Amino acid sequence: MRTTLTLETDVAAKVKRAAHRRKQPLKEVINTALRLGLDQMERPVSARPYLTRPRPLGLHDGLSYDNLADLIVRGETEDFR
Repeated sequence: MRTTLTLETDVAAKVKRAAHRRKQPLKEVINTALRLGLDQMERPVSARPYLTRPRPLGLHDGLSYDNLADLIVRGETEDFR
């Protein structure tokens, strides 16, 4: 397929340097770069897994998990907060 591209100055310079270094025609360098770039653009970005570091919260002195109803009542009072 034939088409006309308008390259920005910095991109044209990079293409010319790459063609010179690789000893390849501009057409091959541009096609290779487009293939690599388009493949990378279409690949989903891999996100780093979210990591939550646990930390002990514990209970206030004098409280116990043995009586949950008591904990709920105490937690709902204004003076406990």
